[in-house]
Amino acid sequence: MGKKRKHSESSELVAQPKKEDTAPERPTRTLLGWKDKSLVTDEVDDSNIGSPIFRNKEKVLVTCSRRISYRYRHLMLNLVSLLPHCKKDNKVESKETKGATLNELVELKSCSSCLFFECRKQKDLYLWMAKCPNGPSVKILVSAVHTMEELKLTGNHLKGSRPLLTFSANFEKDAHWKLLKEMLLQIFEIPKDHRKAKPFHDHVFVFSIADDHIWFRNYQISTHHNEADKLPRGGLDKMTLIEVGPRFCLNRSVHDSA
Repeated sequence: MGKKRKHSESSELVAQPKKEDTAPERPTRTLLGWKDKSLVTDEVDDSNIGSPIFRNKEKVLVTCSRRISYRYRHLMLNLVSLLPHCKKDNKVESKETKGATLNELVELKSCSSCLFFECRKQKDLYLWMAKCPNGPSVKILVSAVHTMEELKLTGNHLKGSRPLLTFSANFEKDAHWKLLKEMLLQIFEIPKDHRKAKPFHDHVFVFSIADDHIWFRNYQISTHHNEADKLPRGGLDKMTLIEVGPRFCLNRSVHDSA
């Protein structure tokens, strides 16, 4: 007969239960991609310390009045294609109460600014730029309009890419020029983290003052280099500007501020 095993030996031979194999926790998904919790720092719940990160959430509503001519409508569509952070809406009746109507549309579209193209007598185009709902607002006469379809220039840039905004030194002379510069900067600057914007710059918006008029130009940034010979950082002498369009001129002598 075999010897009986001791109780201590039998307890050692008992197989230990296996641990349950659990899948790793899946990171949360955001609009900007997958978010790794290990890389996220804990938020500090302190009312005295403000958040150092500023996120631009600018959205622009672009609309026009009824009975607008086809050239001015094409100009508006050109600007819509250049501004991926804008929202296009239906035509608005040009009445005395159009200000209240635009404020309601801006609020419904969750926007903060507005570009309203108003056509009078089917020949004069006025551009309303407004920060809603508290202002300021500017009314400017638009002249010397040339759309992309008319110009047929050789310049080309990727749709949705972010532009560089350049202003002439004349914008720093008077207070009203500084106000116009700030409004143009906030409306035409595309937010970095916008879902429709590309994270690089390949064209330039140029705003220059000549004869008390604001002239707008759009240029493509072109570089002639191969993959083996990459352009060094800051090599501006090897960059060229090619005009893309559209062109227009803003006459501020008829503007009304509110």
